Amino acid sequence: MIGRDRHSRTAPACGRIRRRTFLADVGLGFTGMALGAMLHRDGIARADGPVAAPPDGRPHFAPKARSVIWIFLSGGVSHLETWDPKPILNKYAGKTYDATGLPSPFQSPLFRERSRAVVGEDRRHAQIFPLQVGFRKHGEAGVEISDWWPHLSGCVDDIAFVRSMYTTDNDHAAEFQMHHGRHKLDERQPVLGSWIHYGLGTLNEDLPQFVFLGQYSDPRVRENFSADYLGPQYAGVELSLDPGNPLPFGARSPGVTIEEQANEFALIRDLNRLSAVEYPEDDQLRARIRAYELAYRMQRSVPEVVDLGRETAETQALYGIDREATAVYGRRLLAARRLVERGVRFVLAYLSDYSEWDSHTQLREHHARSCARVDRPIAGLLRDLKRRGLAGEVTVAPAAPSPAGRPAWRSATATPPGPPAATTTRTRSPSGWPGRGSRAAPSTARPTSWASTRSNTRIT
Repeated sequence: MIGRDRHSRTAPACGRIRRRTFLADVGLGFTGMALGAMLHRDGIARADGPVAAPPDGRPHFAPKARSVIWIFLSGGVSHLETWDPKPILNKYAGKTYDATGLPSPFQSPLFRERSRAVVGEDRRHAQIFPLQVGFRKHGEAGVEISDWWPHLSGCVDDIAFVRSMYTTDNDHAAEFQMHHGRHKLDERQPVLGSWIHYGLGTLNEDLPQFVFLGQYSDPRVRENFSADYLGPQYAGVELSLDPGNPLPFGARSPGVTIEEQANEFALIRDLNRLSAVEYPEDDQLRARIRAYELAYRMQRSVPEVVDLGRETAETQALYGIDREATAVYGRRLLAARRLVERGVRFVLAYLSDYSEWDSHTQLREHHARSCARVDRPIAGLLRDLKRRGLAGEVTVAPAAPSPAGRPAWRSATATPPGPPAATTTRTRSPSGWPGRGSRAAPSTARPTSWASTRSNTRIT
């Protein structure tokens, strides 16, 4: 043992601590914890300064809006003939950009930065096209609205206009960009309604949380309510306004009682769950299970919601249901109000056929007709929500692009699709938008406008 360090005989082996050290440290440690707790309780021990709480995911203010009615007008509503007049077009009508002495927007750095053409940019831009309708100032803010909107102009003080919106697509795919935020050349994403359903959950277990109201002949319209990678359970559910058959294949077969159908669904649910154990990653199967369960509950709840005959004649007239020109779209918006009243999170009301507003020719005739079909129903919806006390809970967002308005020019034969970002739309939100009137974009970025009924943009 000669030559060994005299302290080595007491050193713990393999990094272990001594028994007495362990007991002393642990004992004194618990004593210190108890002492600290007592001193804190008596107000003697306090941390220096305030302690920041970790983020809890809650907003900085109390949200008010709980649902969205997204009104979509497909095809490219002209912002210049609706909400964003440019009188200078009348001054230079019939002239080329070169003849005006003004900079050509197609040479603007902003255009080159934002434009991503799908169909090509090499188009002739012959003559400046004048405004096709008159404008008048309305409301306390004196917002100019075209004469094609005699009813909605009476709601202008409840609407916020944002004139700094733009798209980067110069063709019909701009429609889908307004729903999922991606250019046609980019990867697809879930649409806004799917994100709201995914992030906020349900307010009514008996109704779908994302509903599509409309008819279409072009299958591309389905992209407007696709959940993409979020999964089919978050996609929009198409509803018909026929109380007898509001959901395709959702009615019980003749002669089948409620009890018998309940037993059938229970058996299917059990079989599907057995399959789910074997295929746990099958999103389609999980969505099918939820769909069966929701469809069973919807058989009782949905027919009542879409039974518009329960509304008074005065309410139906407010939406224009008593008029041939406005009846179809009036029914869709009245159904949208009834859905959000009952807790549906997001209603996409498709108030047109695909690309109806795409006025390559005869803009005056086509827009005048289309405005007359939606003016009264939209104004009726806003007034109805307000008198029912729902204006603070429901955000109404009329969106109109694809391909985002119209350009300031026309070719020798037609008014072609516009450059990226050229539309005006409006939204009704109960609070949270900047006051009445409009907010303009900088002079270098005025391609589109967006309006909102003033409601809190954050949704609970």
